[in-house]
Amino acid sequence: MTQSIGPFVERFEPPITSEAPASDLLSGHTVAVKDNFDIEGAVTGGGNPEWAEDQAPASRNAAAVQTLLDNAAALAGKVHMDELAYSLMGMNARFGTPENPAAPSRVPGGSSSGSASAVASGLADIGLGSDTGGSVRLPAAFCGLFGWRPTHGLVPSDGLLPLAASYDVPGFLTRDLETLETLGEIFAGEQETDADVRLVYPADVWRLCEDEAAAALKAALPRGDRNDSSLLPGGDLKALLPVFRTHQGFEIWQHFGGWIEKREPDFGPGIRERFAMAAKITPEEFADAKAKREAFRAHLARVLRPGTVLVYPTSPGPAPLLTAGNDIVETFRNRALSMLAIAGHGGLPQLSIPIAASQGSPLGLSLVAAPGGDRLLIETAKRFI
Repeated sequence: MTQSIGPFVERFEPPITSEAPASDLLSGHTVAVKDNFDIEGAVTGGGNPEWAEDQAPASRNAAAVQTLLDNAAALAGKVHMDELAYSLMGMNARFGTPENPAAPSRVPGGSSSGSASAVASGLADIGLGSDTGGSVRLPAAFCGLFGWRPTHGLVPSDGLLPLAASYDVPGFLTRDLETLETLGEIFAGEQETDADVRLVYPADVWRLCEDEAAAALKAALPRGDRNDSSLLPGGDLKALLPVFRTHQGFEIWQHFGGWIEKREPDFGPGIRERFAMAAKITPEEFADAKAKREAFRAHLARVLRPGTVLVYPTSPGPAPLLTAGNDIVETFRNRALSMLAIAGHGGLPQLSIPIAASQGSPLGLSLVAAPGGDRLLIETAKRFI
């Protein structure tokens, strides 16, 4: 569906606040909450009407939501998302597609589409989203925002509707680095930053980016020494994609399979096919994917020594057009997932920053570090903007 809609499923009037916040760090900041986070008294709809019909109102706030309230943020409302978070483009066949304010003829990215749209349009200061395979990072890149996927497990996921728990993280989108720095203080306050940062520009990841987009990003990079070694010497980053799809898909079916078989929801194009694929993954295939993922995680641990920051494009290029054909979108998706799966497989923090444009549409540059390097990434981002 290409019909553009506003970002909100439900707008809170007045915004929801805490009567007794523990701090005022986020005073004056409004938050658009993706509709897979629990808000007390509201139904968590997950971007799918059948799922929403089957849910009772939440009895308490999700942990990430409560932390934002405890720091004096105000909840502006719940926002749209891709169905059950199982997509990257932001197009929802059941409700419509939130507008990309930075490039209205292009997709906003998903599955945190409404979170990105609300922040990019100025209707909220912070977008609370979730990221499994890129659902914060890609919308940030497409909508010209900062997007932070935290270290896996850093931000509690209690009250977040799971997709694939070993990849899922709550994440954040903002228009400015200062707000993201405050969020880092709140959610990663005990982390240290390294004064001696080693920037690595993995050539094999950069090769997955379209030539025009790569040139635009490189032109925006600060001058200085660069290490252009490959992330997987002699390997193929595209091999990460089937590992991700199998590992993620198996987890997804374990969570949603029983409900899908009983309810038979009317999923939109793409979502329907992905769930059908997930249903066919065998335990043996999952075990093989899990072993390959663990081997890649061990490799990342060797590469990401203290102070090392990987620098590469967030996506292969600008957001696809709303009118793009399925073949174009699927090719883009596959290349994007090969890039995005690096942090997902490794449980790594990744920060997408808006520093360039191509074809009149924003581009994101990503910084990636070892687990626990979230505040290092936020500090390092200051070199690029």
